[in-house]
Amino acid sequence: MADKTFTLQIISPTRIFFDEEVDMVEMRTTEGEIGVLAGHIPLTAIVEPGVVKIHQEGKVREAALLDGFVEIRGNKVTVLAEACEWPENIDGKRANEARIRAERRLAEKNPQTDVDRAEAALKRALVRLSLVDGN
Repeated sequence: MADKTFTLQIISPTRIFFDEEVDMVEMRTTEGEIGVLAGHIPLTAIVEPGVVKIHQEGKVREAALLDGFVEIRGNKVTVLAEACEWPENIDGKRANEARIRAERRLAEKNPQTDVDRAEAALKRALVRLSLVDGN
């Protein structure tokens, strides 16, 4: 069975979020959703905000993965993430407030608004909310 697992490391600027053997990992990249199994071809990609699904021993754990890069090499997958959070560590009220602020900025259509930044904030808030709301 060991030949069907690989090491998954998710590293944020403040800590090593995850470092264990897994059966599969799924995440969103700029090229679309990817699923990685042991023996995957080498790949480097940009991670977009989304839910990372970690498959281990028949169970799936989900976390909010917010921007970064993924490198797949040999029997190891390394994700360098801006942030990664388990659902129980997400403040739903704060995430909802961030969603409201971002939506307000986008709706105002103020020429001084950094639209890319507001859209990115909205994506991050929606990812967090999808995990705390159970959607």
